[in-house]
Amino acid sequence: MSTYDDFIVAVKDIHRLQALQGHLGWDRETIMPEKGAAARADMLSWLAKEAHARLIAPSLGVMLDALETTEGLDEDQQANVSEMRRAYDKAVKLPEQFVADYAHCKSEAMMVWQKAREASDFSVFEPHLERLISMTKEKIAYLDVEGTPYDALLDEFEVGMKVEDYDPLFAGLRQRLVPLLDSIMAAKVNTPDPQWPEGLNFPIDAQTDFCTKVSEAMGFDFQAGRMDASTHPFSAGLWPGDTRFTTRYDLSEPFSCLYGVMHETGHALYEQGLGTEHAYTPRGAAVSLGVHESQSRFWENQIGRTPAFWEVALPWFKEHFPDAPSWDPATLNRIANKVSTGFVRVEADEVTYNLHVMLRYEIEKQLFNGDLAVKDLPHAWNTMFQEWFGVEVPNDRLGCLQDIHWSMGAFGYFPTYTLGNLYAAQLLESMAEDLGDIDALVSSGDWSPLLQWLRPKIHAQGSKMSPSKLIEHATGSEPSPEPFLRYVESKYGRLYDL
Repeated sequence: MSTYDDFIVAVKDIHRLQALQGHLGWDRETIMPEKGAAARADMLSWLAKEAHARLIAPSLGVMLDALETTEGLDEDQQANVSEMRRAYDKAVKLPEQFVADYAHCKSEAMMVWQKAREASDFSVFEPHLERLISMTKEKIAYLDVEGTPYDALLDEFEVGMKVEDYDPLFAGLRQRLVPLLDSIMAAKVNTPDPQWPEGLNFPIDAQTDFCTKVSEAMGFDFQAGRMDASTHPFSAGLWPGDTRFTTRYDLSEPFSCLYGVMHETGHALYEQGLGTEHAYTPRGAAVSLGVHESQSRFWENQIGRTPAFWEVALPWFKEHFPDAPSWDPATLNRIANKVSTGFVRVEADEVTYNLHVMLRYEIEKQLFNGDLAVKDLPHAWNTMFQEWFGVEVPNDRLGCLQDIHWSMGAFGYFPTYTLGNLYAAQLLESMAEDLGDIDALVSSGDWSPLLQWLRPKIHAQGSKMSPSKLIEHATGSEPSPEPFLRYVESKYGRLYDL
């Protein structure tokens, strides 16, 4: 076993370097002064190059070869070997300087994206996105994978998923979701949604305190993490005992902050639930973005957007926002679940959310499998949005600049949000079979049984098995869109008396 011991030392050093990248990335998005951007890009580039050099070291390849034929490895050890083999085989195809340049490009692009979004001016971001996409295409060529170019990117976020998998999945979802949306929009004529009163102000301090209360009730350990503000909410599991997430604020309504916090706390709970005994190894990491999103979407929507949640949270809401109307849980729940053809994905309802994801998926396909030019991206976005949602996009900030992902080079990420929705609904059904009435549990105010159900079934498993096997392990069934469709049709049928 001395080979495995040496292997783990090397693996942990690689993951420590990657954790440093994550820590500096968090700092860049939250508190770094603007003039630190150039040096930060240089530091992140160096760290990426250093981690890559260790990952492609011939000695690591020799150890992988030996361990793959070694008998007696347990399941955790086998998971580390197989996951590092997958990472190694990809990494050796990428030149070291390319990896450093790509990291530098992404760091620069993220800072420019923030300015472009604030100014609502795509032209500011365009040359940086042009270079990122060009470099991503170069990366795809190096990887030389089977299937379409876009498949290489999809596989990075959900192993094994390809265009041939997503196309029929999305088509099937649209076939059920679009008629549901049409029925809801027709019903809204007679049953209009309650609205936030004009002129009402929700101070940032009060929003922070309210959302902290909710996050604590969900089970987030603030002695092992923190909450900050950023342009786009995100979560980062930096080190054992240090998990951080961010949110953003809208003074005219607190739900942007609330559901951003519940979403990111869901991610953060997953990170806090990973086994510390497997820290800095693949076995100790979350298995995929799809599974990660299932945790955020579960807490944000299937717990947070319910009357049961508001029975508990209403007193906290009244305490922190005493000037708000005397709403009851049902009214707040209607506001939280209001269906609309709005522009912003992160604020979309559960009926339209996946349509937002599909729009981005189709654009990414055109960028990498088709011939969409970067300069034409805003027009393509706006045209597709009007065709799908029947609404004209007023500006770039509410259109193609709203998400941070492309500035991160995270092409292929968006479809995992839909997988997260599907996985979350399947987990909810299985959880109800084991724990009974979930609404009753939520309205009791003690949400620990929900977290304790997820801990052993999802969180503690890390990357011990593939995403699909993990969902099957947790629920007893292979992943399927049917639980989500049953859930969303039933929920919104009740809300809008369909």
